[in-house]
Amino acid sequence: MNKQYFFERNLLALSQKDPALCSRLSGAETTRGRYRFLDARSGEPVPALTDPSGAAHPLHSLMDPCREGERIIAAALRVPEGSQSTRAAEGYLVLMGLGGGYHAQAALEREDIHRLLVVDYDIHGVAELLASREYIHIFQDPRFHLLVDPDPEILEAFILKTYQPALYGGIRAIPLRIRTELDPFNFGRAGEAVKNAIDRLAGDYSVQAYFGTRWFSNIIRNLFQAEGPERPLPPVRRAAVCAAGPSLDIQISRLEKKRESRFVIATDTALPALLNRGLIPSAVVSIDCQHISYYHLMAGLPQDIPLFMDLASPPLLAALSGNPRFFSGGHPLTRYISRYWRSFPGIDTSGVNVTYAAVSLAEYLGAEEIELYGADFSYPLGQTYARGTYIHPYFEARQTRLAPHEAQASAFLYRSPLTKSEREDGSWYYATALLQSYREKLEAKARSQDAVLTAVPGLGAPIRLPEKTPKRRESLRLFAAGQAATRAGEFLETYRREIAALPRPGQNITNFLRGCTEQESRILTTLLPAWAAVQRRRNGLTAPEALEAVRDYSLKELDAVLKRA
Repeated sequence: MNKQYFFERNLLALSQKDPALCSRLSGAETTRGRYRFLDARSGEPVPALTDPSGAAHPLHSLMDPCREGERIIAAALRVPEGSQSTRAAEGYLVLMGLGGGYHAQAALEREDIHRLLVVDYDIHGVAELLASREYIHIFQDPRFHLLVDPDPEILEAFILKTYQPALYGGIRAIPLRIRTELDPFNFGRAGEAVKNAIDRLAGDYSVQAYFGTRWFSNIIRNLFQAEGPERPLPPVRRAAVCAAGPSLDIQISRLEKKRESRFVIATDTALPALLNRGLIPSAVVSIDCQHISYYHLMAGLPQDIPLFMDLASPPLLAALSGNPRFFSGGHPLTRYISRYWRSFPGIDTSGVNVTYAAVSLAEYLGAEEIELYGADFSYPLGQTYARGTYIHPYFEARQTRLAPHEAQASAFLYRSPLTKSEREDGSWYYATALLQSYREKLEAKARSQDAVLTAVPGLGAPIRLPEKTPKRRESLRLFAAGQAATRAGEFLETYRREIAALPRPGQNITNFLRGCTEQESRILTTLLPAWAAVQRRRNGLTAPEALEAVRDYSLKELDAVLKRA
């Protein structure tokens, strides 16, 4: 069979899932001599990559490339004997280099591989590979995807979009050794992109694993408090966001002078510090799903002040407020509720901290200029929070002769690894990796949003914000929830029936997902954070077992809520 025959058949198979890549390959050349093709003793063609000197380097075994591919995959996924590792099996593989497709073929023969991404470089070289043999059985597998010449940002974005840890288990990158060694620049950048994606997803998944069931529990209970009518809030032009860092103590006098010209948004943590100084904010924001949020409001919450809460916030908070205002954050269940029951304002909470959410709220309300107070994202001079915040009376109420206030404060400070940094003015601060990530996310948000964000000088880690000129925003949104489609109880009854009707998955998650209806996929997505939490508590569950466990949990929670409704 000639090269054109193979090439056309491969492109036809590839076009069904990636017509854009197929079009690029159609315009590539197959005669540039990127590869030579050798025959293995077992009869399969083996591509040999030519280097600048003209030497050819076989990418696979010249004895039996199929068996070699099986060994590579098996060895990469094998857990060492006697290992105490509790990591989830890697169901998402990133193969660096296509080659003859033998290692990809070996991976796809395993039922425990749920997603396979192959990354390669040089569109002309890939075209030569597709003219050498059939890849149809690989390309037609629904688990397979090929990226050719991706920028690191594109590769990272693809993994962030397609990798669901709760469904696929772990993720692993496996290099085709000779291929990656002969192109260290491109594959080195690809490896960094994969690592960056994994790091970002690991953080998100870790949060889901700890709070997934609590989020679910809070959301379904909040619906009964979120179904009532509410008056729209008018837009604002200038806002001040108050975080609870120690710098707030020295900055608050500056805010007091501007109070009348600013819409002051307090994070829940900063609220008692402001009230302690007699400064009543215009609004309060809370996104923490834990009941510790209650401590922030123990100093009092003026009944007419709007309390903006994620639908996943503890129901107790809404009960304490005379003006609760719910919004939809990043949880898939809140997005589902906002789409199919009642439309709630969508506030960006992806920064995973309340200061970021408060800035997002200010922007949503139409603010063109936002000032930051108390946003230290560090511990200046070893101090954790501003005076008047919940942590000080919390420690005082629990101190004993063996554990005085100072000892508890010190233990709180040193609970995570710290890095000490000095400022240009000679002062210093401690920072943690988590606080640094919060600051970097806020800096990235400031670069992308329309509103001008400025940080009032303080004692903590410097915040690098872009210099912008305020722009008049002509199109402004009102903060208001839409009309509820049904009563909350009726919506939850329907949601319960749909969870109960979800099909049981087989061993391969990809095939299960492809078999789900569009509505079943939506319902399943709403359960993913709770799924992660169930898997953390009951390590080692298979996919069918995990779905049954999260189904049982959610149905019991819904039954408990509906029984009391």
